[in-house]
Parts: sequence; structure tokens; C-alpha cells
Amino acid sequence: MSVYQRIRNITRVSAKAMAVGLVLTLGGCGIFGGDSSAKKIEAAEEVYQIGVNAYLWRSALDTMSFMPMLSADQNGGVILTDWTNNPGNANERTKVDILIVGRKLTADSLKVSVHRQFKIKDSWQDTSPRPGASVKITNAILMQARLLRRDNAPTK
Repeated sequence: MSVYQRIRNITRVSAKAMAVGLVLTLGGCGIFGGDSSAKKIEAAEEVYQIGVNAYLWRSALDTMSFMPMLSADQNGGVILTDWTNNPGNANERTKVDILIVGRKLTADSLKVSVHRQFKIKDSWQDTSPRPGASVKITNAILMQARLLRRDNAPTK
């Protein structure tokens, strides 16, 4: 047998061995109906069945539940509340606009705008919101979202 024929036989055997190894390896991946008990777990920040980060969305709704909702678009990540009178001062009212702009569970993914008005002679006049109001709402939403993520984390 020549050297050329020996190399060709070795190449055929190697190719067959690699093919068998590949089939055996893929058999456990579930492609061919193998055992599916080992499920793929995605990171919580990467689950967006509603268009935005589900934890931020749920926590924003929970945090603002004390205010009447004017609009809530889960695909666009927009929550608009209606005007709510201050229980301590009937001449003051507030509304909040929340926009979820990112997919990660960070403060950068959340934009909160607070609007405040005072009633002067039967008409409402815009005024600046209380200092730090939007930051406090943002922090409350993020804290609630992190708690939701923690409570829904898979256990080992």
C-alpha cells in the first residue's frame, strides 16, 4: 500500500470519527429530542416579552399605584399619571410621567418627570416640582424592581 493510500484511509477514518462524535454531542442538546430537563435560564434583564424590562415596568406601576393612571403603554414603556391633589393642600396638584428607555435594570433606563401646579384665582399655574422628587421616585422604582428580580431569581 502506498503512502498516498494510507493517508487517504486515515483521513476517511478521522472524518467518520468526527461525524460520530458530532452526532453524539448534539444528541444531548435537545435538537434531536434529547432530555430537556436542563433548561436554558436567561438573565432577568434580558427577558422582554412586553417590549421593555418587565421588572422596571411592574415596579413603576406598583410605585405609582397611589395616583390615577392616564395612560400606560407597555410596548413603548410609557406611564402617564393624571393630576392628583395634595391631601395636605387642596390648591396643589402633581402628576408624573415615566419613560422606560433602556432594557437594563439601571437608573439610566428610567426617565421620570414630575409636574406640579398651584391653584391661583381659579386657574392652575405651573411651578417647579419639589427638589429631588424625580430622583426619589426613580430610586423607589429601582428598589422595587430589584426586589422583584430577587424574588423571581431561580434557586439552585
